[in-house]
Amino acid sequence: MRHAKSSWDDPTLSDHARPLNPRGRAAATAMRRMMHDVGLAPDLVLVSSSRRTLQTLEALEPWDDTPLVEPMDTLYLAPPELLFQALHGVAETVRSVLLLGHNPGLHDLALQLAGPGEGLMRHRLGEGFPSGALAEFNIAGTWAGLAAGGGRLTRFVGPRDLPPADDAN
Repeated sequence: MRHAKSSWDDPTLSDHARPLNPRGRAAATAMRRMMHDVGLAPDLVLVSSSRRTLQTLEALEPWDDTPLVEPMDTLYLAPPELLFQALHGVAETVRSVLLLGHNPGLHDLALQLAGPGEGLMRHRLGEGFPSGALAEFNIAGTWAGLAAGGGRLTRFVGPRDLPPADDAN
């Protein structure tokens, strides 16, 4: 998952310290509702240490079963090679991981995992990975052995695909 939309309002903040803007908070809330509705609940969350990724994670909570959360400095603006390394370090007992990070590395990772393919979801993924979007993959094999083409894209959803959070009732 890519962090939700962040604010550029305070030019004195470092990129790492930028918070979510109101649109980003609303989008993350809509994504939380969608994830809950379809039963997506990670065992482990690997999250960049940036303020906007941590705030996106906060907006996804609470979970029915609280996952282990690992904030990682190495995920901040990480290229796909470092994202693969983080996934390779996941214990084999972990069934599901939410990797919460940044573009362009996250988009590149998703494209590499999905490999070449047909279909609307793969086509949409190829067009971009918007703020707050989630790509879900089924992974064959082990975390340690995960490589390009090792995932099957089963869901690609962005905040704009969902009704506004105010429509939750």
